[in-house]
Amino acid sequence: MSRDALTIGNESRTLPLGILIIIHGLNEHSGRYTDFARQLNFCNFGVYAMDWIGHGGSDGLHGYVPSLDHVVADTGSFLEKIKSDNPGIPCFLYGHSTGGSVVLKAASYPYIEELVEGVIITSPALRVTPSHPIVGAVAPIFSLVAPRYQFKGANKRGIPVSRDPAALVAKYTDPLVYTGPMRIRTGHEILRISSHLMRNFKSVTVPFFVLHGTADKVTDPLASQDLYNEAASKYKHIRLYDGFLHDLLFEPEREEIAQDIIEWMVRKLSYHHT
Repeated sequence: MSRDALTIGNESRTLPLGILIIIHGLNEHSGRYTDFARQLNFCNFGVYAMDWIGHGGSDGLHGYVPSLDHVVADTGSFLEKIKSDNPGIPCFLYGHSTGGSVVLKAASYPYIEELVEGVIITSPALRVTPSHPIVGAVAPIFSLVAPRYQFKGANKRGIPVSRDPAALVAKYTDPLVYTGPMRIRTGHEILRISSHLMRNFKSVTVPFFVLHGTADKVTDPLASQDLYNEAASKYKHIRLYDGFLHDLLFEPEREEIAQDIIEWMVRKLSYHHT
């Protein structure tokens, strides 16, 4: 089960405008989002976050995800608990990269969609292609017979994810960030969830805001554009940041990006009540 790794309450005595629940990306952990959480608190949003299985402070082999459906289910359970602990306060789900895929799949279940005001996804893992065609062919088999095997060709460590050198150093020296080669089952699970989502863009109805850097080399910004174009959601927005890389909340302009997210939530709350 995932661990609730970060709960930064709002320090004022007034009720928060809303609550944002953070679902981190592959190989990282929720503690990396403390600065974002502080900015949210300053704007009167409460924040919760969890570490997936095999990530951060959660149980399991580091970097190993037996099923992303487990992460989707944990996200739903976590949301339900937060809603019951904070009656009447609107909740938003935020997911980065593969966490964005998790959030999008979670929100495809009607009972979860009913509990959320909207979802925010940065650099979602949507159109994911195997690092080599043979990986796509053998991953389903390998993931069953040798799920923990580390596929040496599937390490994207060399691809820059931020234009801020200090942010890169902080990420890759963080002991809770997994920096080894991707485990076969984990890679197979990412291919599986992303292909499922791609086939079902037209059935997305949850209000959403998708943000992506145009120079992202880890996930495909054009897939985010396709999601925006095809989704049936009545309330949907996209923001493409020219020349920005994958980890948007760790780019030099992170505060402005966080502010774009906060402003979207505030607009969504006022839209809901008009």
